[in-house]
Amino acid sequence: MPLPWTDAEAADLAECRTLLCAGSRSFHAASRLLPVAIRDPAIALYAFCRVADDAIDCDGPGQLGWLRERLALIYAGRPLPLVADRAFARIVERFAIPRDLPEALLEGFAWDAEGRRYPDLAGVRAYSVRVAGTVGAMMAVLMGVRDPERLAAAVDLGVGMQLSNIARDVGEDARAGRLYLPVDWLAEAGIDPETFLAAPAHSPALAGVIRRLLDAADEHYRRAAAGVARLPLGCRFGIGAAGLLYAEIGREVARRGLDSVSGRAVVSGRRKVWVLATGLAGFAVPVRALHGVAVPEGVFLVDAVARTAPRLMAQGTTASWWNVSERMLWVLDLFERLEQRERVRT
Repeated sequence: MPLPWTDAEAADLAECRTLLCAGSRSFHAASRLLPVAIRDPAIALYAFCRVADDAIDCDGPGQLGWLRERLALIYAGRPLPLVADRAFARIVERFAIPRDLPEALLEGFAWDAEGRRYPDLAGVRAYSVRVAGTVGAMMAVLMGVRDPERLAAAVDLGVGMQLSNIARDVGEDARAGRLYLPVDWLAEAGIDPETFLAAPAHSPALAGVIRRLLDAADEHYRRAAAGVARLPLGCRFGIGAAGLLYAEIGREVARRGLDSVSGRAVVSGRRKVWVLATGLAGFAVPVRALHGVAVPEGVFLVDAVARTAPRLMAQGTTASWWNVSERMLWVLDLFERLEQRERVRT
């Protein structure tokens, strides 16, 4: 059965849900495929991550110290009277989430704030592990996954998602003075980072760099797929949906000629419906062997979970096949309605 929420905790959760519904539509929709026992804690987790990310984006690096103080209070069991902090503190306690994981997330935000650049793909992966692999690992812990093989797959999924985001947002990031592409790849393509940032423009050379990044993302998705198929049955389709939708971002970039400078690739609601309808069945039964080894930059996350004994494992993570089907249909319908709204706005 789902963990009981007090009236005050349920009110906090409702506010977290509203926050994500307004700004993270894909996650909100995909989360409907998760059992309630996991969906509610996941909402609390994502809300805290979202609030922390927004604080850095809006108020700059000065927020980092404040966020670290808030995290320390959360782990001390004395969260500030803030909705996201209270909700996150509850799941930290109930699911024994190692502090190393959200600490690494904040470290990734710090790298963003300082405008760090990455000399090679390993550096980009290290950044992606912190800002996305951490979330994958925390989600796995919520599902009762603490074995190294499936945790490694969860980190891979987060890294793949982040690489897709980087490939999609090259122009948007450049106009904000940020560059996440491997510097050595740019040099091999004859692209000077400073010249590009001064006047971001698409070129065949840049398209080649973006293609390489998307290929790297696809490799992480492949490594992650076997782990997703070995999650508790009630969780596979929600996590699988999130992975499928992010991978489709990369395919949309490719369909646009690998030009993510002139415009931002957006996957339509209709396309999302097709992706989920044709792809989710692939997670029903484990077929591929687990890769078993965490990406080198993410080993510390897996080790942190191994060092932390669970206090209370999530219950109610299984789901009957017909209930899974109902959730799938609900999400497909939601994305169709989102597509209709997009057409109306257009």
